[in-house]
Amino acid sequence: MRQIVLDTETTGLEVRQGHRLIEIACVEMIERRPTGRYYQTYLNPDRAIDEGARQVTGIEDEFLLDKPRFPDVVDEFLAFIDGAEVIIHNATFDVGFINGELARLGESFGRLEDRCSVLDTLVMARERYPGQRNSLDALCKRLGVDNSARDLHGGLIDAQLLADVYIAMTSGQVVLDLGFEGAQEQGAAVALGPMVLDRRPRVLRADADESAAHEKRLDSLDKSAGGTSVWRREDAPAVH
Repeated sequence: MRQIVLDTETTGLEVRQGHRLIEIACVEMIERRPTGRYYQTYLNPDRAIDEGARQVTGIEDEFLLDKPRFPDVVDEFLAFIDGAEVIIHNATFDVGFINGELARLGESFGRLEDRCSVLDTLVMARERYPGQRNSLDALCKRLGVDNSARDLHGGLIDAQLLADVYIAMTSGQVVLDLGFEGAQEQGAAVALGPMVLDRRPRVLRADADESAAHEKRLDSLDKSAGGTSVWRREDAPAVH
């Protein structure tokens, strides 16, 4: 599955009051793993940024004067997200602004939801952590995601942090694709017989980098659990 983690920055909070996008940032994941591909652009909104938005983002009006306008980048932006599952924190806000920009270009551009599905991690977090703060910063703290580099709101860093938060929130929810779905869709029967091993399977042991990454992940699980997680307990099943 191809997923795009998306974040935007805007001139203000209300699209109905004529506020506009000033940044779009997207981070690509394939099968829940970041690929290193991303899309990011600042935008000239042709209007002033509200003082509150300026303080939150650190973006000044003068900085955006020579940046492209949304019509200049719409094709490459839509090509990047087309057909993906788009992951957004508080999706109503970002989708509303993107659809507002698309509407300015005419009915032929449709809506974001016409091109991709949208998953709202704020809705997900409220279901998992009812009655708790579920801002991006709060989720980073709860799930052990390092957000120390986030001193201001910025589209790209927020998208990268949200990707880590999403992966942490959905840990263990991995669907194994054994190749049966396509055969069933075509009406083919899938016969499962007994599995016979005629030789001892090869054991691949973790190298130093993989072991270090594993320990770092266990540290995050301990932090999320508020103590020693089950994977560090002496009675936990051994992994060879």
